[in-house]
Amino acid sequence: MIIKVAIAQINSTVGDLAGNRAKILDFSRRAAEQGADIVVLPELSLVGYPPEDLLLRPSFYEKSEHAVAALAAEFVDVPNIHVVVGHPMQRDGRRFNAASVLRAGKVIGAYCKHALPNDTVFDEKRYFSSDNQSLVFDVKGVRFGVNICEDTWSSDAPAHAKAAGAQVLLILNASPYHMKKQHQRVEVMRRNVSAHGLSVVYANSVGGQDELIFDGNSFVLDQSGELRAQLKHLQEDLQIVDFDGATPMPATVAEELPVEAQVYQALVLGVRDYLGKNGFPGAIIGLSGGVDSALTLAIAVDALGADKVRAVMMPSPYTADISWIDSREMVKRIGVRYDEIPIVDCFHAFRNTLAKEFEGLAEDTTEENIQARIRGTILMALSNKYGAIVLTTGNKSEMAVGYCTLYGDMAGGFAVIKDIAKTLVYRLCTYRNSISEVIPERILTRAPSAELRPNQTDQDSLPPYEVLDAIMQMYMEEDKSIAEIVAAGYRQEDVDRVTRLIKINEYKRRQAPVGIRVTHRAFGRDWRYPITSKFRE
Repeated sequence: MIIKVAIAQINSTVGDLAGNRAKILDFSRRAAEQGADIVVLPELSLVGYPPEDLLLRPSFYEKSEHAVAALAAEFVDVPNIHVVVGHPMQRDGRRFNAASVLRAGKVIGAYCKHALPNDTVFDEKRYFSSDNQSLVFDVKGVRFGVNICEDTWSSDAPAHAKAAGAQVLLILNASPYHMKKQHQRVEVMRRNVSAHGLSVVYANSVGGQDELIFDGNSFVLDQSGELRAQLKHLQEDLQIVDFDGATPMPATVAEELPVEAQVYQALVLGVRDYLGKNGFPGAIIGLSGGVDSALTLAIAVDALGADKVRAVMMPSPYTADISWIDSREMVKRIGVRYDEIPIVDCFHAFRNTLAKEFEGLAEDTTEENIQARIRGTILMALSNKYGAIVLTTGNKSEMAVGYCTLYGDMAGGFAVIKDIAKTLVYRLCTYRNSISEVIPERILTRAPSAELRPNQTDQDSLPPYEVLDAIMQMYMEEDKSIAEIVAAGYRQEDVDRVTRLIKINEYKRRQAPVGIRVTHRAFGRDWRYPITSKFRE
């Protein structure tokens, strides 16, 4: 007996119950037209993930309950399809991360998540209670069980489903993207689900939600863990997989992209959804002639279109001629509106205003930061006047060691490359230029510089980026000790310097705009170090 199981990999918007419901209905009806017996949607797809403290509001559950009932009623005239949809549920004074099975206008069963993640970007124990009941339903003589995301990162919930009679496990997920995540997901499902002799239908969310990116990549495994289907990366998708009894038949497996392509497309999706879902009409970027602003500009144009992006060059007395030339060349290639607003007069005005206060004191980073803050003020003024959001251009390496200016280059609404190390910035530029050469070659080959004093380069103040990035990754992302990093071959003075800078610049990062997460540990939700701390390793 052939059973058709559809995965509806959709991009939900947090709190948009009407819009999400309409999308669920659209995908489900399209699946029904193709003969689907079951449609599986992502975790909390009806309300979007993660809703965070919306989950503390009783009205959120009331509206969710009404939306589930209204969605179920839409399928009165499609009696043979089972729609498995994720939503929050309140029951007996407790709150649950739930999934309901809808059929012929009714809710025929509900499942509540067993395992609640409470690490990295997750804090579900703040909101939900865990449950221990299984849900299994029959379609054409085959028994389908339901799990939700974290349930399958151990073998307990799948084992309970198996004991309850499940032959196929339908898994609703909102699994955020980070590099190498997909391989990890597949291996975990093989270890914890396929090992029980269960086939796997893994339906994952897609889309941007604040700093999180959901990459889709939903997939199907047979009982032995063989990959039978995989949906698209970072795109909405609908795929139907035929099951011969409890065994999935081979279907389309989307091509796996190189890591640079994955990350670049994740950044594009993050910008598109952040601006689109929040209603910003466009973006403004301060262009410097350097690699970071060039990459940010390319991403913004690919996400929004050239007509919705504006680049502003704000030269200072220390801006090199090649910065002007390269900036003009890039905007010519990419086709955005471009303006040059010199800051020389503003800078002189600040120095004159502060001349008496600073009399007898040598110029230092104070004057450098004044230039950055003038630029930040100009960009925010343009944002206020025209409604477009300022995209900041600082990378992870700079954010780690505080090579950035509060209320200056940190001023803005969304930090596109906040989780991109400097060495990866160059790789992403090379990838983008392999599609079409929008970034002038000299931007990629010249020495990085903030251009806030004569003949300045980043390496005047920092170790080489190859060294800085490696130390940052080991210390910040992998929790390696200082001794372990030194043992890996890095100089003690470099390790001490970088780790010290990471510690003392936490106060800056707390005031930085939200930005896109692409590593398994980014500054933000899953980096929670105190600003005030006397601990030294």
